[in-house]
Amino acid sequence: MAQTFFFYDLETSGLNPRDDRIMQFAGIRTDLEFNQLGEPVNLLVKLDEDTLPSPEAIMVTKITPQQTRLDGLSEREFCDFVSNEIFTPNTVAIGYNSVRFDDEFMRATFWRNFYDPYEWQWKDGRSRWDLLDVVRLTRALRPEGIEWPFRSDGTPTNRLELITKLNNIEHTHAHDALSDVEALISVTKLIHDKQPKLYEYLFTMRDKKQVIKLVNLDHPRPFVYACGEYPSEFNKASVVYPIAPGKNGSILVYDLRYDVEKLEKNETYFPIVKELAPNKCPAVAPIGVLDIENGWQKIGLEKAVVEENLQKLLNHPEFISQVKNRPEPEYAKPIDAENALYDGFLEDVDRVRVEAVRNADSTKLKNFHPPFKDKRLPEIFLHYKGRNFPEIMTEQETTAWEKFRTERLNRHAPGFLKALQNLQSTGKTLRGDDADPYILEELSLWYQSLI
Repeated sequence: MAQTFFFYDLETSGLNPRDDRIMQFAGIRTDLEFNQLGEPVNLLVKLDEDTLPSPEAIMVTKITPQQTRLDGLSEREFCDFVSNEIFTPNTVAIGYNSVRFDDEFMRATFWRNFYDPYEWQWKDGRSRWDLLDVVRLTRALRPEGIEWPFRSDGTPTNRLELITKLNNIEHTHAHDALSDVEALISVTKLIHDKQPKLYEYLFTMRDKKQVIKLVNLDHPRPFVYACGEYPSEFNKASVVYPIAPGKNGSILVYDLRYDVEKLEKNETYFPIVKELAPNKCPAVAPIGVLDIENGWQKIGLEKAVVEENLQKLLNHPEFISQVKNRPEPEYAKPIDAENALYDGFLEDVDRVRVEAVRNADSTKLKNFHPPFKDKRLPEIFLHYKGRNFPEIMTEQETTAWEKFRTERLNRHAPGFLKALQNLQSTGKTLRGDDADPYILEELSLWYQSLI
């Protein structure tokens, strides 16, 4: 099967992939020359009755919970559809800030619906690519031929809707998933046409094996890195140097824009020392790219300064040791099994049982009691039945499900009500837009129906 692109975008009930939910999924499949294959995909996903959305998010997307209940697929149906029809073998899934946002929502959705949360991005020739960092590195190194937007204060911005506007690309409805996908395809093609060498190089570098050839601790060397945490005034790019292993296969890199001998204690780490994850499509390039087309000047650096800062870094092994041995940050423990996706991988024996759950209808599930080995799965199984097959649950199961649902709603209710009341009293969103009275009423009715 030939390799294809699937450009996709989500609209969600909020910003937290653990607690919030996908409400709209849209995408377009193309060949590698951006010719559309088949019809666009644009569907809603039902918001389950254990979720209070962010009122501010709904004001942006204009998608109400009631609309998803009327016109959407259940999460279970959605997972089945995208697994079988969208993320097929040899598909490159492409988004804009998708590695940090959309992919996380997809993973969480698959997890609580008994689908493998990872295979859709690697198995059978599948892969992923995030165009946000591609845009950042293109702007930093090879901006020629493309118009780039700035904020009102003069600082650069890479918002998709602004790039499309400046380059006369149609983008009629920003924050509508399908419109955003159409704009993303156009911007990707723009980079492909204006800077083909950089495009082809970064397309190759979406593979973590290729990243590790450039970024590794066995043969450390400086390289160019574009990252959202770096300053806008330098086009989000710098020259960095790998210094120590991070967690989960990541590599700690030091920003050679800084003199290690002049750092204050509170500057020791982030973002001067940052974790680079080779499996998250980082935008990296050999340092030699700066020697042509005024590369050093474009990112506000001088070669001599970088060489001097590197030598100082190597002369302070105690700093590298300090970074290497820094204590791991403490993260809040997951409040339930659905939030515990990253607590471990499933063993093969549970993979078989998970597949059996996924493929069973209500009749089979009624008396199905899989002996899960993973302690997270029985709780997720209960929630899965509560959302999809409440009619087959025992009285004890129903009581446990309602307890979970009530606790989840009560946990989110204060934040929901505060945001809703602020919109009602001011008539304005945090973005400064007028609050839609119809949406405010629908959100109030949704809250009342659940609580």
